[in-house]
Amino acid sequence: MPLSWRLAAATDWRSRRSSAPLHEEAAIPTFLSKVTLWALLTRLRTSFWFLPASMAVAAAALSFALIALDRQLGTSTVKELDWLYTFGPEGARALLSAVASSMITVAGLTFSMTMLTLQLASSQFGPRMLRNFMRDRGNQVVLGTFTATFVYCLLVLRSVRGLEGSSFVPHVAVAFGVFLAIASIAVLIFFIHHIATAIRIETLLAELAAETHAAVDRLYPERFGHAPPDAMDPPPLPEGFEREALPVAVDKGGYVQRIDGTALMRIAVEHDMVIRIAASPGRFVTTGDPLFLVHPPERLSEEIHATIRRTVVIGDERTPDQDLAFSVRRIVEIAQRALSPGINDPTTALYCIDRLGEALGRLAQRRAPSAFRFDGQNRLRIVADVTTLDDLACPAFAAIARYGLADMDVVAHLLRAIDRLVTEAGQENCRGVLALAADLRRCAEAQAELAYDRAQIGAAGRGNAASRSFRPPEPVPGTPGARVS
Repeated sequence: MPLSWRLAAATDWRSRRSSAPLHEEAAIPTFLSKVTLWALLTRLRTSFWFLPASMAVAAAALSFALIALDRQLGTSTVKELDWLYTFGPEGARALLSAVASSMITVAGLTFSMTMLTLQLASSQFGPRMLRNFMRDRGNQVVLGTFTATFVYCLLVLRSVRGLEGSSFVPHVAVAFGVFLAIASIAVLIFFIHHIATAIRIETLLAELAAETHAAVDRLYPERFGHAPPDAMDPPPLPEGFEREALPVAVDKGGYVQRIDGTALMRIAVEHDMVIRIAASPGRFVTTGDPLFLVHPPERLSEEIHATIRRTVVIGDERTPDQDLAFSVRRIVEIAQRALSPGINDPTTALYCIDRLGEALGRLAQRRAPSAFRFDGQNRLRIVADVTTLDDLACPAFAAIARYGLADMDVVAHLLRAIDRLVTEAGQENCRGVLALAADLRRCAEAQAELAYDRAQIGAAGRGNAASRSFRPPEPVPGTPGARVS
């Protein structure tokens, strides 16, 4: 997988002469690395409790502040403000009690509707889509508003006193409670609209496409044409690397979610070692599987071993942050479900193909980063795997084709999407996709029973004749980079 890290002083082998020193990077403590903070932030963002709980705490603090303000202003000052509700003790209690009881009821209803939406999304679009609904900021704000209003009114209610000689009514606090009640009604209306919009396939695909575009921009920041390609051969690994390199094994099973390239570069520079990434983001590892290979072996002490292992986040699920294949896979999964006999919704599959072609077309405009990372002294430090356009496009298109080969509309749409992709990326970058398109065309023409369908398949991808008769090139002996198919 590509790792487009923000390495302040690292560069790939195309532009390594412009590197900068790594003094600032070396000063970053490992326990404060970005990967640790990212893991914490991700858990909080995808949790359904953090934002509502934070809003409830803020409402509690606000209630104490406004009650203190009421005590400071006094009754005579408050009565001069005509826009405030000036209740007696009984009226204030009745108002706050009504708002508090209604808010906890509406909060329970909102939670039930949210759970129903999650169940519908899981069955209709796949369980991988639950992450998007769980981290939806609108749902969290709605539930937090109702909870915060309930907590606020409850705490203000306890300060209202109506005993003879010691009467106290926090008029400012009560007036703000009325404001929160009105705001909660507005939020409830928003929630009904938002929840109806969120479960639409068009909305979900737009969100997934936006996440995929962001992943492409983050992992493939360099556009074609910004820098001339360098014809320099990739640098060799240190002598004896394959034989002598020691593995840094994982201590628990799960998916590799993120690798902190900044911390990894810092460790490699400080201890003068070369590190190869053996498990890229998105890969599932079990206890004892190697995460990294380190050379020379004599410099890998137990302390350094533990420090390197802390640069990786292992979780129970894949995340799209550094795993572009997972972003693409989620769109493919919706298309597969739509084409399954139980759902049989080919129109949704066509929408997915459109979004998939859009995302891959964005990737086609970017240059794949180098697999080699150098420090400021032009020394090789990190070796990572790089995913090409073919590596992403072929599995995605093939997965949809397996389910939709009998549907000529889906096949024609796939061929048109491949044609646009080849036009944007060039045939030399899409050899696998071209071979897939030629195979898909032959299979579809053999299965098509209607003359109209055969004409549609023949017309699809007409702008790129190479996909009709593509054959892998024969390897030329002695030619550098010759590919054998």
